Amino acid sequence: MNRYVALLRGVNVGGINLKMADVAAAFSDLDVQNVKTVLASGNVLFDSVDTAEKTKPRIEAALRAAFGYEAWVHILDLPSLGQIVADFPFNAEREGWHPYVIFVAGDENATELAQNLVALQPELDPALESVAGGDGVVYWTVERGHTLDSVIGKATSRARYKSMTTTRNLRTLQKLLR
Repeated sequence: MNRYVALLRGVNVGGINLKMADVAAAFSDLDVQNVKTVLASGNVLFDSVDTAEKTKPRIEAALRAAFGYEAWVHILDLPSLGQIVADFPFNAEREGWHPYVIFVAGDENATELAQNLVALQPELDPALESVAGGDGVVYWTVERGHTLDSVIGKATSRARYKSMTTTRNLRTLQKLLR
């Protein structure tokens, strides 16, 4: 049995409002065990004998059927998530700043997106935000109050990236590991 986290993209923002109890019920109808939701932002811990690659399409299909929205999820095993958190390159405790991890998954377009986000670093105002690449993720730190109007915030909000990305605050990821 492997312990995984599913990061649901776009849940409880932008009009996709789901109750986490209902999400847990949708997961429980699958062949997974020990389902637990964490916060209302679409984070689900579960156990499965299957690989993440095999589980992902089943979860997306179940969410689409249960809630009638275009569901995209990122699934990671807990050791991988732990490494991503440990590798965060910025001061996560910087007062007045948000520490984020942007998860990028999919085909070569996702890899290109991650490279393009990191390539924006010279254009960023370091007094406002910074970005760095990681393994399947982009690390981002941004001053509070500027998440949506920052260069990276605007770049990741484009509709064409919906299926490839989801963003989590580092503190949320730390809660998932406890």
